Amino acid sequence: MIEVRPAADVRDTLLTFHAQGRRAACTILDPWYNKGVGGVVDDYADFIVETLALACRVSDHVFLWGFPEILAPFVGAVPPGHSLNAWLTWYYKNNPSVIRGWRSAQNACLHFSAEGARLYPEHFLNKAQRQKKAEGKLRYMPGPASVIEAPLNIGFIGRSEQSGHPAQKPMLVFEPLIRMTTRPGDLVLDPMCGSGTTGTICQVLKRDAVLCDSDARWVEATGERLANGRIDHVLKKQLAARYPDEDLHATG
Repeated sequence: MIEVRPAADVRDTLLTFHAQGRRAACTILDPWYNKGVGGVVDDYADFIVETLALACRVSDHVFLWGFPEILAPFVGAVPPGHSLNAWLTWYYKNNPSVIRGWRSAQNACLHFSAEGARLYPEHFLNKAQRQKKAEGKLRYMPGPASVIEAPLNIGFIGRSEQSGHPAQKPMLVFEPLIRMTTRPGDLVLDPMCGSGTTGTICQVLKRDAVLCDSDARWVEATGERLANGRIDHVLKKQLAARYPDEDLHATG
């Protein structure tokens, strides 16, 4: 089940979720990066630390997105009961150059996990590896790399999934995060959902989700996107290419 909540501030969403006694297998936090788009505020660090703490209180796994230089100070801001699991990198080549200097080709994502929270690297095994695992012959669990490669949705690239949201990430960037930390039927929380990319992934992978955003326009767009179903087919084609021997009807 995908639940799209009325527009609300991320803090209010997390506090309400906690007050309801609910817990998510994973929470995705993708705030503005305090570099112009979305605004620049002096108390950004305090905002991130508080938001991260609230998310960790209700989640086994929390993913926090940002540019590397924005996220670096928060490596040591781990809430009690959680630890830094990984520094993930989303690498893309197709960011247009608009300055005379270094051209950004990456985003970073900090993955925090609660003590004892389970990961599922076996969800990334191919058919041959799954067979070896079943026979007790898989010598090690390979798991996915900490660098996720996918082009930006810009211009003709990713046009079939473009929503118009200024900070939209490709579905194939969020999909490994959900696949690594959840099983079918688990709950994913995205209190800064933008145009609903997390919801589309959860629909296809048979996860439950609670989605919200502070902007009512994007909450409405999220509902329309999920009801349309067109982008579901886009993601299924992408996953068929990424995992050619996987049966999406039995995704785990």
